[in-house]
Amino acid sequence: MSELNPTLGICEEMRPQYEKGADLEVGRLRTLSSNMTKSPELRYVFIKKIYQERHFNFLLLGLFTVSTSFAVGMTRASTNGKVILEAAILTAVVVLSLTLYTFWAARRGHDLNFLGPFLFAALWVVLVFALIQILFPLGKLSTMIYGGPAAMVFSDYIVYETNNLIKLYSYDLYIWAAISLYLDILNLFLSLLTLFRAADS
Repeated sequence: MSELNPTLGICEEMRPQYEKGADLEVGRLRTLSSNMTKSPELRYVFIKKIYQERHFNFLLLGLFTVSTSFAVGMTRASTNGKVILEAAILTAVVVLSLTLYTFWAARRGHDLNFLGPFLFAALWVVLVFALIQILFPLGKLSTMIYGGPAAMVFSDYIVYETNNLIKLYSYDLYIWAAISLYLDILNLFLSLLTLFRAADS
C-alpha cells in the first residue's frame, strides 16, 4: 500500500494549483483523466513488463505511481471536497470488507479463480462504455450508470487479486501483486467518485 501515500500527496498538491487558476480544462479532461488509469495497457502490458525487470522494480514502480498520481490529481483538483470524502470513505470500507472476506474464503478453501473470465469481459464492457462517454458525452444519468457497474467490477477485481495474492503469487511477484491491487483500489475510488460527482452536479 506504499503506492497510495505518494498518490495522496500529489493529489493534495494539485488542488491549490487548480484553485489558483492553473490550466486544467474541466470538461472532457476530467473524464479522460479519470479513465486514463483504466486502459488495458496499464493493467496487462505495463504490469507484466514491470515485474520482469528485477533490477528496476522499485524505480519503475515509483515512476508508475507518480504518473498515475497526476491523473488522479487532475480529477481531484476539479472535484468538490465532500464528494471526494464520500468516495474515499466508501472505498476504504469496501476494500477492508472485501479483503477480510477473501481471507476468510481462502481459509475455508473456497476457490475464487472462476471470476477471472467474467471480470475480464466486464472490464472490456466498462472500458468501451468509458470510451463512448469520452467521445460522446451522454449526460449525467449515463455517467451515474457507468459509475455503478464500474465500481462493482473493480470491487470484484479486489476479491480476485487478493485471492491470487494469497494462493498464487510467490514472494518474487510482489510488484505484480502490489500494482494490481493498487490499480483496483484506485479504479474503485475513481468509479465511486464518478458516481458521486454526477449525483452531486
